[in-house]
Amino acid sequence: MLLAGLTVLVIGASHLAKPTYLIKTLHDELTERGAQVHSVGVCGVMPSDWLKKTNSRCGGAERIEAEPIVLSMASAAQTVPFATLLVTQKPDVVVIVMGDNLANYKASNFSRPDVKKEVLSLTTLLASKAIRCVWVGPAWGEDNKLAGKTLKRTQEVSAFLESQVKPCNYVNSLEMSKPGEWKTTDGQHFFAEGYQAWGAAIANEVEQLP
Repeated sequence: MLLAGLTVLVIGASHLAKPTYLIKTLHDELTERGAQVHSVGVCGVMPSDWLKKTNSRCGGAERIEAEPIVLSMASAAQTVPFATLLVTQKPDVVVIVMGDNLANYKASNFSRPDVKKEVLSLTTLLASKAIRCVWVGPAWGEDNKLAGKTLKRTQEVSAFLESQVKPCNYVNSLEMSKPGEWKTTDGQHFFAEGYQAWGAAIANEVEQLP
């Protein structure tokens, strides 16, 4: 088990905010590979929202090692400042699951300057502390659903993130499935089977870190 003895902090937005999402599947996969895992998801937030306490519009979830998932309603869910998490958790590896929330699918244009600024809000801090990190990009979804997600915008944001997230390793989730293979509830969020496959694939990438 290549992750044995390592402490892994996982943060993200809505893909970590419900019981069948990555808060379960990715957390379980990393744990089974020997890591001590702390996962926190806050629905609707951007990377910069992790620099301070930020309330969620749609709930959140947290899980510490083998303990049960703790869900928070929208009125109670909020981010913990990232600097505080790094001090209290002392992670060997940080996994950031943020791609769809940066794509702004319902906007007519994809703002690269805004996304670059958002990414730097976390990567600058990680670089200053020399903490190994992984940035997980968006997976394929389905066109013309409630979330407004399109395959074209998904490819666009994934390619841009790959060029921006250093010193973090980029995990290209588009290589993990074919478009439409993982069925969604709204174009963006998957049924349990999709999250199971995605969680296992992300864990494989984390395990291969140098």
